[in-house]
Parts: sequence; structure tokens; C-alpha cells
Amino acid sequence: MTEQPERKERGARAPESGRAALVTGASRGIGYGVAEALVARGDRVCITGRNEDALKAAVERLGADRVIGVAGKAHDEAHQAVAVERAMETFGRVDFLVNNAGTNPVFGPMAELDLNVARKVFETNVISALGFAQHTWRAWQKENGGAIVNIASVAGISASPFIGAYGMSKAAMVNLTLQLAHEFAPGVRVNAIAPAVVKTKFAEALYEGREAEAAAAYPLGRLGVPEDIGGTAAFLTSDQSDWITGQTLVVDGGIFLNTGVG
Repeated sequence: MTEQPERKERGARAPESGRAALVTGASRGIGYGVAEALVARGDRVCITGRNEDALKAAVERLGADRVIGVAGKAHDEAHQAVAVERAMETFGRVDFLVNNAGTNPVFGPMAELDLNVARKVFETNVISALGFAQHTWRAWQKENGGAIVNIASVAGISASPFIGAYGMSKAAMVNLTLQLAHEFAPGVRVNAIAPAVVKTKFAEALYEGREAEAAAAYPLGRLGVPEDIGGTAAFLTSDQSDWITGQTLVVDGGIFLNTGVG
């Protein structure tokens, strides 16, 4: 099995780019990996998360000279407004929004899915993303442009046994990306990333105690790491992707190559 890349300690960073981003659910995991990539290239970043202590620790690791944290629940409309306001007050702009905050509190068949749990999943994973997009649009992007990246999942583009509510929400995230890309053009590009299994606390149940077995199914021989998604988000918010919008980029270590016939 290919060795997993190790997280590198924060070293030299690019000079400030003059641009700013808001990354939701970024105290750890994929969101942290995205924030890390944006900070490294010179952006200033506002990160959000539910746990204030974890958020403070993330700000310290990323560098308080470029990063601020706003604690709150992603589905709380007041929190969405405050996060965007704080970013605007601190940076004077919000060029990029990365909707990463998500939840998956249930594991089991769809026939037994508690509908209240399904509603919670959609509130956190989809409606919150729309709310943050609306606030960012009004505060900066409508007049100044920018880019939005929605973190979807391969669960949203294929059947996902036992995590069906999560998969449905991520399918909705893919369609939200299309809707916003159409409405926010030409000034704002909107794309999504659909990762396969990434080694985070959020996804531990999918590989814990059987990582080698899980990774063996991937043509590239390993599970993803947050930096894989961070690099992709950095590309989709860069000038190099200026003619890309409304797309969902699958970042899966090649796992979908195994679904062909024969």
C-alpha cells in the first residue's frame, strides 16, 4: 500500500495575496486542509466551527496574523451573518467562500431513517451552504466577483449504502452548485469537490481498524488526506481556473475506475 502523506509543519508562506476567504467547518479535517492551503498561498482566511476551543487552536496553528475564527453552528442564520460580517470588518472583502461544514449523525438503511434526522442533515449540509452563499454574495461578491467551492462527496453521485441521508444531501449540494453557478455568473464562479474517503475524524467509521483493506480498493493505493482537498480548493479559487464554473470535480484516488463493466 502506498504510504499516506504526512502533514507538514507550517513553514514559509507566500506574501499576502490581497484576497480573503471564508471556510466553514474548518477547525479540523478537510476544512482545515483548505484553510491551510489558502493561507499558504497568501490569502487571509476566516474559519468557522462549532467548538470555540478547537477553533482557537486552529487559528493559532494557521497563524493569527492571517486567520480569524468565528464560532457557531453552520445552520444558524445569525451565525452565518456574523461570520461574513466579521470577515468583512477584518479583511474588507470576502473573495472566496468554501462551504465545508457538514454532519452525518446516522448510519443505517433508508427504510429506517428518522425523518427529523434527515431534516437536520439537510439543514446543516445544504441550507447552511446556501445561507453562507447568500450572505457572501450580498456583502462582497455581487459587486466584486469571486469564487465559491462547495464540498460535496462521491456519496452524492452514487448509491451510498447506510449513509443515504448524507448522500442525498451531497447530491443536493451538487445541484446547488449548478444553480448558483448559473445565477451568480459571470462575476462569481461556483464549483464543487466530491471527495471519496478522506482520513479525518468525521470519516473514521468508514476505515477505522481496516485502513489497509479500505485503501486497497483505491487504484492510487491510499485514502485521501485533507491536503488533497485543500490543493483542489486552492486551484478552483485561483486564476488558473477562471474558465471553470458549475462543475463537480471528483477527487477519489481513482476509486470510480473500479465501477466499470467487466
